[in-house]
Amino acid sequence: MGICLARILCLQLLLIPLACFGANDGPPFDLKVFVGRSGPGFQVQATYVAPVNECQAYAFLTDYEGAKNIPGIRDSKVLFRTGNKIQVERIAEERVLFYPILLRSVLEFSEVSDKRQEFIQIEGDAKSYKGSWTIEPDKNGTRFTHHATFELDTSIPFFLIRFFIENSATRRFEIMAERVLLQKNTLSGSCGKFASL
Repeated sequence: MGICLARILCLQLLLIPLACFGANDGPPFDLKVFVGRSGPGFQVQATYVAPVNECQAYAFLTDYEGAKNIPGIRDSKVLFRTGNKIQVERIAEERVLFYPILLRSVLEFSEVSDKRQEFIQIEGDAKSYKGSWTIEPDKNGTRFTHHATFELDTSIPFFLIRFFIENSATRRFEIMAERVLLQKNTLSGSCGKFASL
C-alpha cells in the first residue's frame, strides 16, 4: 500500500511548475483544495491568490524546466515545442521505507491563451492524467485555478487516496503560492501573444 501511495504523491509532483523552497510564514493565499471522484478516477481542484500581475503569473506557469528544482522532482525537461504545444518529460521520485519510487510522465501542455494552459499525459505511469491551469485578476493580485483528473491502477480505497492527496496537495499549492511571491521580481513573460479568453 505504501508504494501505491508514493506513486500518487509523485503524480502530484509532476505538475508543479517551479522550485518550491517557500518561507514558513508567508501571507494567506486564500487557498482552497478539493479532492473527489471523477468516474473511475479522481479529480483535484485547487485555487490560490498570489500578489503578482497576470504576466508574472503566466511566466511562472510556463517555466516548465524550473520544476526540476522541486524536492521530489528528479528531472523536468522540454522535449519539444511546436506552436502553442509543449511536450515535457517529468520524473518524480518518492521514498517509502528507504526505497525510491519513480514515476515518469510525458505531458503535453497547450498554451491556449495568456490566461489558460491545458495539459494531458500522452505517456506515463498513470492510466490517464489531464487538466488545466487558469489565471484571472483578483483584488489581491492574480488567482491561480488548477483542475486535474486522473486514474491510477490501484485497489487502495478512495478515502485513503483522498486523505493522502488532500494533505500533500494542500501543502504543495501553499508552496507554489509562496514561491511565485518570492520570484515576483524575476518573473517575466509576454502577455500579448494571445488574445484574452
